[in-house]
Amino acid sequence: MSVAVGVDIGSLTAKTVIVDSDCRILAYKIIRGKIVDETAAIMSMRQALNEANLSEQDIGFLITTGYGRNMVNFGNKSITEISCHARGAHFLYPDVRTVIDIGGQDSKVITLNGDSRVVNFAMNDKCAAGTGRFLDVMAHALEVPIEEMGELSLKAESPAQISSICTVFAESEVISLAAQKRSRLDIIAGLHEAIGRRMHSLVNQVGITPPIVMTGGVAKNVGVVRVLERLLETEITLPPEPQIIGALGAALFAAEELKGSQR
Repeated sequence: MSVAVGVDIGSLTAKTVIVDSDCRILAYKIIRGKIVDETAAIMSMRQALNEANLSEQDIGFLITTGYGRNMVNFGNKSITEISCHARGAHFLYPDVRTVIDIGGQDSKVITLNGDSRVVNFAMNDKCAAGTGRFLDVMAHALEVPIEEMGELSLKAESPAQISSICTVFAESEVISLAAQKRSRLDIIAGLHEAIGRRMHSLVNQVGITPPIVMTGGVAKNVGVVRVLERLLETEITLPPEPQIIGALGAALFAAEELKGSQR
């Protein structure tokens, strides 16, 4: 059978989603690789195909998206991550009106209408401020596994004040606070507050319209989610696997292309 495939080539991870002609998800795979890694993208696609008992000959249409969508040499078409995240989030949650996506190297806020069409968006893609890379650097500086940072931030008694969201300057602040014997939990909570303020500012550029869905790897960090819910004064919905939403949107667009060609 012919299937539709979406491959999201991010700055740090590659994600593949495979759907059938009825837009049912058959398989997905997330692979962490090097920066904008075509090898990781191909590996994620092949592993997802293998999981679905399919081969590359079964691919009817493949769309790439993400940070590195134009830096790989495969796929029938590429579509921006803005459109793909909106489409993927709307597919899972038809009433969504705002998508907050925080990935490895950039972050974005997207507002959409009831037809999943993008109305407005704001994006930070000039630096790693407030992204997964920011958390990676801070986790290394504090010698804490990045997977534990969210839960640890919830245990803080008095979050430290981190004045800079710039990765380089914030790392210096973290080292200075640690040297002053400031609680590691308070420093971690302060970092999450800084990310929340950064994203709150981005949200204000496009306006907030609930319901909100959060996508991207940082959506797995409960500390960031809780800070955002407090600042935005509303609940945030988290998909079962937030990292694949862009690839899902790409796969859904690919399914449309496939149906069109079959007709």
